[in-house]
Amino acid sequence: MKLDIRECSIAEAVVISNQIPELKNPYPAEEYEKRFATASHLILAAYIDGKAAGFKAGYERESFFYSWMGGVLPQYRQLGIAKQLADHQERWAKGQGYNSITFKTRNVHKGMLIFALKNGFNIIDVESRADVGANRIWLKKVL
Repeated sequence: MKLDIRECSIAEAVVISNQIPELKNPYPAEEYEKRFATASHLILAAYIDGKAAGFKAGYERESFFYSWMGGVLPQYRQLGIAKQLADHQERWAKGQGYNSITFKTRNVHKGMLIFALKNGFNIIDVESRADVGANRIWLKKVL
């Protein structure tokens, strides 16, 4: 198994995002273009033996780096791909002068919450919703 992580295009990220079941109605390329138009950004893709396995996309937001979208295709989970994508993003962000990475997830995405907490993120805020599973949980990691 050969893992390759590299910067990729918006189009590549959109194709991968459409294969991740947890991303209901994934954003189209236009949303990426709008968010990235005036902000420093990074889009990564992970490939296993040349096949798309996951992606991670983020951009500068209010002077911090915001890890906006990402995921690993179900057949490639539990192989450490999410960790390697996150590590790559963190190294890049630190190299660009950011001192933290922030992201939000929903309460229903327990795997993402566990991953974040195991990897040094702290919960910094919760946006409550009528459906507790839809609560938005903000997490931050100091680099």
